[in-house]
Formats: sequence, structure tokens, C-alpha cells
Amino acid sequence: MINLVVVGKLKEKAMQAISDEFEMRIQPYHKLKITELKDFTNSGSIDAIAKEAELIKKQIKDRDFVIVLDLDGKDITSPQLAEKIDDAFLNHGSNISFIIGGSMGLCPTIKARANYRWKLSSLTFTHQFARMIVLEQVYRAFKILANEPYHK
Repeated sequence: MINLVVVGKLKEKAMQAISDEFEMRIQPYHKLKITELKDFTNSGSIDAIAKEAELIKKQIKDRDFVIVLDLDGKDITSPQLAEKIDDAFLNHGSNISFIIGGSMGLCPTIKARANYRWKLSSLTFTHQFARMIVLEQVYRAFKILANEPYHK
């Protein structure tokens, strides 16, 4: 199973429609679960990242291959992501969890748990756009692995 764990919820209907579309496209290749967690950024809590980390930890199984989105992570190509997903399924079990933290970032304990730290870009994206990019790239990875055409 692919588990996309995201801090925060989609707010715009257009973004939800895009997310639903990619979820539908991914399903024939692999089961996908999207888990939206509470965002503590605006709660006034000084330990917002720690609270988010506790919620994230509950969504990760011990055997999951965990990929976190991290500005200090590695920048990879779409074919390299496809290889990473294929390798994770072949060598680490049947679950991959992609983690998108809140606007304040991820707690160091979540980064330390990661099997791979993925840098989407040096650009800054909203969490909603990051979610769309991850979904699109996961879909693209499955198309690559299936040797099926996908526009470039």
C-alpha cells in the first residue's frame, strides 16, 4: 500500500478534484491511502511540530519504507523515484509511506525514521501543491514501471 500522510487538509475544491483524479489513476496500479492529520501551526502551541510528529508516528508501521519530503533531502528524477518505489516494494515489504509535514516542517524524529529524504525542488510550494506533485509523481512512477506511455 502507498500511504500518503499529510499534515493539513485540502481547502479548495479544485485541489480536491485533482487529488481525487490522481487517486483514481493510481488505484489500478496499487492501493493508495491518503491520511490527513491535524495541523497545529495556528494552535498557538510552541510544540506544534512535536504534536504533529506524534500523529505522524501513529500512521507509520514498523516495516513501512518511509519517504519524507525534506528541503535537505535528495533531488531525484522521475525514473529514479520509480526505481526507489520498485526497490522499496521488492526489498522492504509492501508498504510505502510518503510524509508531508506541516508548514513548520518535520520533527527531527520523523526525519530520523525516514528511509529516504526527498527534496521536491529548491522552490517553495504550498503543502497543497506539494501533495499534488507527490501524487502525480507516484502515478508517473507506476506508468514508468509498467512501461506505459505518459506525456513528458
